[in-house]
Formats: sequence, structure tokens, C-alpha cells
Amino acid sequence: MAGMPAESRHVSERIDRPAAEVYEYVVDPVNIPSWAHGLGTAVQNVDGQWFVETGSGRVEVAFAARNEFGVLDHEVTLSSGEVVYVPMRVIADGSGSEVVFTVRRQPEMSDEDFARDAGLVQADLTRLRRILEAR
Repeated sequence: MAGMPAESRHVSERIDRPAAEVYEYVVDPVNIPSWAHGLGTAVQNVDGQWFVETGSGRVEVAFAARNEFGVLDHEVTLSSGEVVYVPMRVIADGSGSEVVFTVRRQPEMSDEDFARDAGLVQADLTRLRRILEAR
């Protein structure tokens, strides 16, 4: 329904690495292809802007300014010009951390597509954990 708030699902992964280390890895767009297969496969910096090649074309990814709070929110600008805001955080958890990614249901998205998107994000976060814990 128009005017209704979008449905969200918080997907998270505990990582046995310090939050600052996780943050530094994730905030660097160069690392996107290694862990975020759900977003894209190749990344390029063009005049300070980051572009990722996805299955549906090239998108721009812009993270929030570097910060000490673990905020990894980012905007993905689709080839159509539509901007998708993606909330994401890394939270200190003892000597480790937890990464929390908010998946938002897009307009006209079916229950199956919403569940599939959440599953893809979970797979990406699991991949991120494996990469960082192997270091």
C-alpha cells in the first residue's frame, strides 16, 4: 500500500575479529567482490566514485563517511538513477564483532524475493566472516 513503511529484516553474523578490523575491511570498496557476491563481481574507482558491476548492470556504491561508530550505511545508485539506502553496522562484541545488515523489501517485491534477498545477504555475511577469521 502507498504510504506504508517498508518491511525490514535484520540479518547478522558474529565474526571473531575486532570490530575496527571488520569495519576497515568492509568500508573499503576494493573488497566488495571478495565478500559481497550479492552486490557485484568487480569494482572500479572513477574520479573518487566507486562503481560495481552487477548482474543487472553497473551501480554506484557510496559508503557513509568514515566514523568511529561502525556505521557502514551505504547508498547504491542503480543504472535507472534510483538510489537504494542500505543500513549496515559493525558492532563490537567482546573481542569480536557482529555485522548487522538491514534488508528492506522493495516495492512490488514478493515474499519469495524478499526471503531470497535476505538469504543472499546472509551468504555474503557468512563469506565475510570466513574471510576475516582466516586472516
